[in-house]
Amino acid sequence: MKKIYFFLFSFAFFVLQINAQEKFPNTMFYDTSVGSPNATLHDVAWIQGHWKGEAFGGIAEEIWSPPLGGSMMCVFRLLVNDKVNFYEICTLVEEKETLVLRLKHFHSDLKGWEEKDETVDFKLVKVNPGKVFFDGFTFERISDDEINMYVVIDSHGEKSEVKFNYHRVVK
Repeated sequence: MKKIYFFLFSFAFFVLQINAQEKFPNTMFYDTSVGSPNATLHDVAWIQGHWKGEAFGGIAEEIWSPPLGGSMMCVFRLLVNDKVNFYEICTLVEEKETLVLRLKHFHSDLKGWEEKDETVDFKLVKVNPGKVFFDGFTFERISDDEINMYVVIDSHGEKSEVKFNYHRVVK
């Protein structure tokens, strides 16, 4: 009987994973039973730079610093109709021999979306050369001058995967 329950549980888990993969083909989700793999900022240093692309009917811009002091930092802004729609401040930090991505959102007047001491945290799921998966957030290196970011966004209880295609800003 235990074997039947184990089989049914395993089958149901497998079907849920396939459905999630079909709906979110470029993102993965954190599994507490597996945890995060070991990683350092060296694994993601290719993200550094000034990036621009189109998203949400406007221009998205991110600027990532090089690794320093166990962290990388980023500022993001979305411009729609030549006006700032919102900002983000992000960090990628080394913690407990792995990486954590954290961010905070701000309205155009810098009033925060999250509570004062609250951040949106993404735990590391998997690291491949040129592709790094956090919980619902993926960085993908296309070339030295192009990256994609995939983010699972929850809008009114409906989740969708959004792609940001960025090109390096050349001075």
